[in-house]
Amino acid sequence: MNWINLVIKSLWNRKTTALLTLFMVSVSVCLLLSVDRIRSDTRDSFANTLSGTDLLVGARTGSLNLLLYSVFRMGNATNNISWSSYEKFNDNKDVKWTIPISLGDSHQGYRVIGTNDNYLKHYQYGRDRSLSISEGVWFNTVFEVVLGSEVAKKLNYGVGDEIIIAHGTGATSFEKHDDRPFTVVGILQATGTPIDKSLHIPLEGITALHVDWRSGVKRQGVTTSIADTLELDLTPETITAFLVGMNSRLKVFSLQRAVNEYRSEPLMAVIPGAALQELWQLIAIAENALIAVSIMVIITSLLGMLTVIISSLNERRREIAIFRALGAKRHTLLGLLMVESGLYGLLGLISGYLFHIVLMLGANLVIQPRFGIELTVSWPNETMLLVLIGFFVVSILLGLIPGYRAYRQSLSDGLSATV
Repeated sequence: MNWINLVIKSLWNRKTTALLTLFMVSVSVCLLLSVDRIRSDTRDSFANTLSGTDLLVGARTGSLNLLLYSVFRMGNATNNISWSSYEKFNDNKDVKWTIPISLGDSHQGYRVIGTNDNYLKHYQYGRDRSLSISEGVWFNTVFEVVLGSEVAKKLNYGVGDEIIIAHGTGATSFEKHDDRPFTVVGILQATGTPIDKSLHIPLEGITALHVDWRSGVKRQGVTTSIADTLELDLTPETITAFLVGMNSRLKVFSLQRAVNEYRSEPLMAVIPGAALQELWQLIAIAENALIAVSIMVIITSLLGMLTVIISSLNERRREIAIFRALGAKRHTLLGLLMVESGLYGLLGLISGYLFHIVLMLGANLVIQPRFGIELTVSWPNETMLLVLIGFFVVSILLGLIPGYRAYRQSLSDGLSATV
């Protein structure tokens, strides 16, 4: 009978303790894998939100703040930029396209974005994937709106429905533009990005909503009808930010410098990738702390496994003595306990990985629609594979400690009446 069969039969006699120990090891492996996968998927989800854009331009602020409010719909702009400044850089000979963005309104907690046709034509996410319409068409007139997929699904909207836009970006608003309803004309294909949580209207629609407003406050006793509004010049005076695509990326830095040194008003241009790197540096401490906690859990589970094996030696003194009486060498006992601890490690890795898969698939059902982060299941990266291999090797080597104890047990002690 080989060593593995002997170990399995021994563990079966202590199956309750063995299963609990295995469960402890599995949970620790699952936690380590899950933390690493969530960290990686979070980075990928942020990186996939915007691609193909060379510069982000907005009012002077922090580069990270500009990225967060203009792309991820997190936070608010410190100031707007004038339409004349936008037109100046839009007409630059090195600029291939621009996408103006106007923020500040919402609908039931979802952000409303004022933009133009370039948004559908040039905005890209993931690996240079373009936006597409799943139902209806892109807006053509002032009071039309195109919904992100999650907005349409969560609020149960379809093409032809009318919606009321609220002033401000809070989940609850006390000021609504209820005299100017918008008609849903299209629904965007799901992207897994903040676009799914946005409503898109023409820039002229943003202006039309605020015809009777001044400095963010509705003027009392002033009401302009929709018909009269449509007769006005609805070109916006200001926008929040704009995205830039260049004819040649060699010109990116020169345009960035021109924007940052623009004298007519304080502007800032940032490269999206550089701003994302700043974000990673900001959260690196939290990421490393989570990984450190996971590794401590792994170490704790290994120590717990070692404690269980050592504690079981007192119950197995007669078993060990019988092995010795049947001619088992002392190194055989050492090997058997190393195989046992290694078996805990191997089965813990396998079951922990299976638990990890189930956890990721289940958590994705909640996290993806709520936070826009898609959790995936894949093989661990090279670094994590080395960690797992190290875990398995250490689990085998830990068997040396109880093995040495068993090795020191004498035959007479094992067969004594006090056992």
